[in-house]
Amino acid sequence: MVDAHQTFVIVGGGLAGAKAAETLRAEGFTGRVILICDERDHPYERPPLSKGYLLGKDERDSVFIHEPAFYAQAHIELHLGQPAVHLDPAAKTVRLGDGTLIAYDKLLLATGAEPRRLHIPGTGLAGVHHLRRLAHAERLRGVLASLGRDNGHLVIAGAGWIGLEVAAAARSYGAEVTIVEPQPTPLHGILGPELGALFTDLHSEHGVRFHFGARFTEIVGHDGMVLAVRTDDGEEHPAHDVLAAIGAAPRTALAEQAGLDVVDRADGGGIAVDAALRTSDPYIYAAGDVAAADHPLLDTRLRVEHWANALNGGPAAARAMLGQDVSYDRIPYFFSDQYDLGMEYSGYAPPGSYDQVVCRGDVGKREFIAFWLSEGRLLAGMNVNVWDVTDTVQQLIRSGAPLDPEKLQDPSVPLESLVP
Repeated sequence: MVDAHQTFVIVGGGLAGAKAAETLRAEGFTGRVILICDERDHPYERPPLSKGYLLGKDERDSVFIHEPAFYAQAHIELHLGQPAVHLDPAAKTVRLGDGTLIAYDKLLLATGAEPRRLHIPGTGLAGVHHLRRLAHAERLRGVLASLGRDNGHLVIAGAGWIGLEVAAAARSYGAEVTIVEPQPTPLHGILGPELGALFTDLHSEHGVRFHFGARFTEIVGHDGMVLAVRTDDGEEHPAHDVLAAIGAAPRTALAEQAGLDVVDRADGGGIAVDAALRTSDPYIYAAGDVAAADHPLLDTRLRVEHWANALNGGPAAARAMLGQDVSYDRIPYFFSDQYDLGMEYSGYAPPGSYDQVVCRGDVGKREFIAFWLSEGRLLAGMNVNVWDVTDTVQQLIRSGAPLDPEKLQDPSVPLESLVP
């Protein structure tokens, strides 16, 4: 039972947390809504940090989810620059870094993720960067512009989405770029060898150098500044700046300290939640990058670190907190823009889960749709420079129906006609 005397607390000022707070008010909740943010900036979206804002195309204010006045107007109590440092489920309290103790009736953990760190010598040098927060992007934007002016060299650890998007931005400024990646292609664990090579070619055409099958072992510096990167195969790459883009780790410390169930890192990590995004404590929920949810459609526990999951997961958790019947079964979705390539990916097809990849369109011209299949059933689809097909791709995944691969890759067969 929800009433006006209840207090709902949200820990985490990213997209999931902000949209959850907005949804509570939109659904008519009249109790207290408290949003705790460990950053001093108002809640903002993260995709622009490696895309439009980093490229210099978008202004700083464009990243914010709401105007600052929105929170007061919606009677959302905002605590900026205040980390939550202790959670007591028995007392139903959260303690902030300044000692403030906040009592809750229900709590949402939307604590997100943080960049994984390089555990090698030299990471304390001035030119070593991560990209997760607005402050990181502000700093990196200036660094890339400077490297471009001075013909400087950026070396990136990791050929995932962040590494590739920053590489594209760096080349747009004119910086020299080398990417060191232990796998044989970019995005190998997501797209597999079949499509990963597409991104090797794309970036190579724009002057990015790749060093596959290797890892950083040391960042060499002088007087506190980066000079070079050494790898485990004996190579040395000159560098003025370094970006560590080796993935993100869910911020589960608060949940672990409180005794909530969490998932092992080997299984993806995160706070374990059910399909209603409820944790092992019935009064605590989790959403966004930190939540490892039982997915009712995909029949697996899944943690998704992408914008769409935060956008939709935050509101779903808010509705569950209000006692609504929630079964969060969104198809995972993400997008990327690199140079003149725009793509959208829907579904979930980790290595070993599929037995066939087919493409519709012209792969050479980078205008196509790729489909990952298992026994004829669609697990995932990626449209590259082809638009307005995401809904149909997701319908095909959701149907679970066997598909004819020949029809799937035949552009003369309307994709919509294959939906049962």
